[in-house]
Amino acid sequence: MKAIAIFPERRAVELIEAPAPRLASPTDVCVRILDVGICGTDKELCAFKYGTPPPGNDHLVIGHESLGEVVEVGPAVTRVAIGDLVVPMVRRPCPHAECLACAAGRQDFCSTGDYTERGIKGRHGFMTESVVDDERWMNPLPRALRGVGVLVEPLTIAEKALVQVRLVQQRLPWARAARGAAASGQRAVVLGAGPVGLLGAMALVAAGFETFVYSLGGAASPRARIARDIGVTFVEAEAVEVAALPERVGAIDVVYEATGASRLSFDVLAVLGANGVFVFTGVPGRRAPVEVDTDLLMRNLVLKNQVVLGSVNASRADFEAAIRDLAIFQSRWPEALGALLTGRVPIDDGTELLRDPPAGAIKNVIAVS
Repeated sequence: MKAIAIFPERRAVELIEAPAPRLASPTDVCVRILDVGICGTDKELCAFKYGTPPPGNDHLVIGHESLGEVVEVGPAVTRVAIGDLVVPMVRRPCPHAECLACAAGRQDFCSTGDYTERGIKGRHGFMTESVVDDERWMNPLPRALRGVGVLVEPLTIAEKALVQVRLVQQRLPWARAARGAAASGQRAVVLGAGPVGLLGAMALVAAGFETFVYSLGGAASPRARIARDIGVTFVEAEAVEVAALPERVGAIDVVYEATGASRLSFDVLAVLGANGVFVFTGVPGRRAPVEVDTDLLMRNLVLKNQVVLGSVNASRADFEAAIRDLAIFQSRWPEALGALLTGRVPIDDGTELLRDPPAGAIKNVIAVS
């Protein structure tokens, strides 16, 4: 079968022929891969900034944002059936008994760092024609979401972040989030208008936040139009300096960072409002150091009761929440949701797309089947 893999030692990205997988346990399922999304992680893998092949392999099949269809099941499978659409999870637990997170099924909080991730670290990914995995890693998807199902995994980033924001805000005396109420009156700023940022903006709007997207691109860009279509105010970074953001949007309760740009992020952290929560989701590349006013940031964190947290990967509950919310987004904003998917190519052309993505694209997808 066809697959796209990186060869870190010789720094190559190739379309290869790989052996077709077979069921190995009673709870295994075989999934025919339909779509695989391309994200910043894949671009960095193809630039050989990281990426670990499975033991004994010289290559790593990439791809972690996937949508597939179940074509074969083991005799003990009960979670999914042949013909179901599924979105597989990415991270697998570490082997250490002392890791409470992995033992509890929350490998997204793994404390040892010895987890594996399909398509990233130690396990082959989904940019191939079929995969076999245990049913517990499969998340069923309604057939009505076939066209946008590949967006589930990137949406889980926002879903997990929102859970953590609600937990943090429970400490506030009025405990708005503790009762499960909508975030009425709260303002959220999303940094970046890529797919993770725009999906995060949709999740924040659905959760009741007055939401702003702060990004480059201009008011006439497709990204700005999507933001406006979902009821978000697009703030042009070219026209509004970071220091003027509070004047433009009001007191900022939540910042959802989706750029991986450390300079911008720490500048915006400096204008976070009282009791605010700043969520980092991006991973910056290895660039030159940036200057940060640590005294100002520390003073604000203490005197304004602020919280800064990082969020990575996702749990099953986050995948299930993403699937539910994606159905809501499709109902409320079908055109805007569909506009996130700006390019589709067959797997035969996937290596070219990975090496040279078209300018201005939001989410490119490799259509495997």
